[in-house]
Amino acid sequence: MDTATVLILAVVVIVIVGAVAWMMMQRRSEDLRKRFGPEYDRVISERGDARQAESELAARQKRVDTFDIRPLEAAERDQFIDAWRATQARFVDAPAEAINDADRLVSEVMQARGYPVGDFDQRAADVSVDHPTVVENYRAARAIAVANQRGDASTEDLRQAIVHYRALFEDLLETREREVAQ
Repeated sequence: MDTATVLILAVVVIVIVGAVAWMMMQRRSEDLRKRFGPEYDRVISERGDARQAESELAARQKRVDTFDIRPLEAAERDQFIDAWRATQARFVDAPAEAINDADRLVSEVMQARGYPVGDFDQRAADVSVDHPTVVENYRAARAIAVANQRGDASTEDLRQAIVHYRALFEDLLETREREVAQ
């Protein structure tokens, strides 16, 4: 083979390898976008760099894949549902305390399912992998709970927090899928 042919083949190989790499990156981006939904856009906006954000989301997914996340047994689910009803009923007379109960209850459900429950930011990142459509509710509820501890939350804020906690709570219990199946 002459030098021109070798150069042409080398260029063709480089173009093919580049095209394959580009397609793989596009597929990874699309997979992450589908998996994380609104959380994908939030992390990209927060980081300001798609590649860095996607690396973070992939790392979250890899971390959560090491957990032994399990569905709740029916008896456990029923106990948590009863506890949630008591928390909601308590909201009428003691909204601030009910918000603390809701936060604690969500953490208990997460722990029962197999999620670690240390630092809040890590909990939110972990839960975003399997519950990306409601993790922002969790962050909003938590922000209101923190404001409440400072005395900066109105009753309407607390009502909104309980609604946000309930969205994650129901998602963690997987009650929506069960209700649809029945």
